Amino acid sequence: MIIFNKQGLLSFILLLSIGMVLAACGGNEGGGDGGESGGEGTQNWKFVTEEVEGQVQYEYAQEFADRMNEKSDGQVNIEVYEYGGLGTESDQVEQLQGGAVEMAVMSPGFTGNMVKEGQVFALHFLFPDSVEQTQEILNTSEALNTDLVEKYKEHSITPLSFWTEGAMQWTSSKKIETPEDFQNFKMRTQTSPLILESYKAYGAQPTPMSWSELYTALDRGTVEGQENPIFFIGDASFHEVQDYMTISNHNNYVAMTTVNSDWFDGLSEDLQNMVTETTEEMQEWVFEEQKKQNEEYLETIKNDEENKTEIIELTEEQRDQFREKAMPVRDFYREEVSTVDGEILDKLEQEIKDIAGE
Repeated sequence: MIIFNKQGLLSFILLLSIGMVLAACGGNEGGGDGGESGGEGTQNWKFVTEEVEGQVQYEYAQEFADRMNEKSDGQVNIEVYEYGGLGTESDQVEQLQGGAVEMAVMSPGFTGNMVKEGQVFALHFLFPDSVEQTQEILNTSEALNTDLVEKYKEHSITPLSFWTEGAMQWTSSKKIETPEDFQNFKMRTQTSPLILESYKAYGAQPTPMSWSELYTALDRGTVEGQENPIFFIGDASFHEVQDYMTISNHNNYVAMTTVNSDWFDGLSEDLQNMVTETTEEMQEWVFEEQKKQNEEYLETIKNDEENKTEIIELTEEQRDQFREKAMPVRDFYREEVSTVDGEILDKLEQEIKDIAGE
């Protein structure tokens, strides 16, 4: 038994009171509901991606985390999760909405059923052939960075930036050179209804599927082809179970850096500025990263002697055949998908013309 005299008891109570006050002051300053305290002013955030270590999204998130940690003198600690660490692409969207994670790199193709206007990225031959010009549009477009962002905010998601992971190409078990080659072709797609419509326009049978199931599905013939940037095709080894890769450049794979809206709004102004500044810095970094990875993996696929993949480069005349089939899908977007009568698409098309001269 510990016995206190009157003076000792008063001292003990005073020390206990001071300790409680200090503990209350040392909480998660500016962290909102999403971050857990790791000490006075310390921020612990979760950043989830749709790709695995080594791929563009994961490397982006890790570089982002490193920069934030350095800028904050170690006060911001971001744990990066590769695909599968917290579930499927759809699971990750729900986790961001609910605040289980603070940040996410996500593809509009997996939010198309929720944010109808985000399906604009599924339109083939919308962006310029130049990936550099496409990134300029993604950086500066008011249709995307203001109008579309507001649509996501209605669902507790705030996109901070849009960026390309490179031009999309097709891999397949048969040659794809004309729209007729897609007739009754089982094509894996993301879940966006407009992506499905884009492939129906070619006569294909689109099949929504998570990418974690795709390698096995291609190997077994459950689906016959898929679309992705070259780095993803190579790193996921899809070329091992596909006979052909068609260089079509029919679209760009666009990713978004997103945050939970309530969490971000609850951050201190200093932290908000630090996140925004880092996001802007990362635009140039990620463009160079995707370019490097796409170029390196194209050589890897070309020189893979064990898994021979025939590479088909479409001529402009062949691409025009696909473009002609794809154009009516824009009317489908305006009439059947858009909740604002296609206003975002109309503005975006004008912005593309202004930059690309199309």
